[in-house]
Amino acid sequence: MAAVGVLTLELSIEDAHSLKDKRHVVESLKNKLRNKFNVAVAEIDHQDVWQRATIAAVTVSSDHVYAEKVLAAVEREAAALLGRALAEAAVEWLE
Repeated sequence: MAAVGVLTLELSIEDAHSLKDKRHVVESLKNKLRNKFNVAVAEIDHQDVWQRATIAAVTVSSDHVYAEKVLAAVEREAAALLGRALAEAAVEWLE
């Protein structure tokens, strides 16, 4: 059975003064995570708010342990890239 893991990242982008500023941060993060970890990434909430964003990264694997490692690495990378802008992270499993 496949393991589907969803990592949800809540961002607080205090330096954003417009949707354009926010979009720069969000798009940069999405592209870096996609390229480095081969995960699906999308902005899933707060699209019309300047200083908040919710991003989801998803991985699918036949090996649950491997999927956990991938999402843990994605979370560490996001924390390193965002610093204090990463307000919260949570993993959910669909099996």
